[in-house]
Amino acid sequence: MDIIVLVCDDLTVAHGDVVVLHGITLSVQTGETVALLGANGAGKTTLLHTISGLNEVRSGDITFEGKSIARLSSDRRVALGIAQAPEGRRIFPGLTVEENLILATVSWRRWHQSIADDLARVFELFPRLKERRRQLGWSLSGGEQQMLAIGRALMSRPRLLLLDEPSLGLAPRLAEEVYERITQIGDAGLTILVVEQNTVLALAVADRAYVLENGRIVLEGPADKVKHNARVREAYLGR
Repeated sequence: MDIIVLVCDDLTVAHGDVVVLHGITLSVQTGETVALLGANGAGKTTLLHTISGLNEVRSGDITFEGKSIARLSSDRRVALGIAQAPEGRRIFPGLTVEENLILATVSWRRWHQSIADDLARVFELFPRLKERRRQLGWSLSGGEQQMLAIGRALMSRPRLLLLDEPSLGLAPRLAEEVYERITQIGDAGLTILVVEQNTVLALAVADRAYVLENGRIVLEGPADKVKHNARVREAYLGR
């Protein structure tokens, strides 16, 4: 039986008096890659930030592995197993690639667990990061910075990986390379929720998808079905 990792149940979020998410209901099962699609300003990043604990919930609930997390702090959610690679990458300035990765382990290092195996796994997934491990993170190319942001999220040993616009600002070939790695991560069994404007890339890796417009989910279903939906093809695929 499939186990549901994440559930957003009738979730409403507001910035001040302005409601930006209206009754969002979605779920992500163990081992799934789920895409959250929509135009800029649809509310996709707001939803990820709410799942991560960076926005308050006005009403509704968020459950992770069967337990409500809607009132937990963001650091408690990380400790439970939720990690996010944010939009814009947010590489820590003045730190090397390796230091950026190690910094993500501070929440569990007090248990004296070795990080060598985690670094090895990230470097195996992203060989360029290994080659540049002593290089300052901010000096990497855009694609390499995105790999570093994803690798940093993986260092916290998540059970749910949130990816916010991983193709943003990347040349097409680099975006494809990043998504090849996302496919590898999903194939290894990690549960992924990816927010993306590049509908073609996202639907190529996703098992299921939700389409968000003006803070509301207007379509959901298997990725292949969503891909061939006339509304999606016209609005997001250009045909």
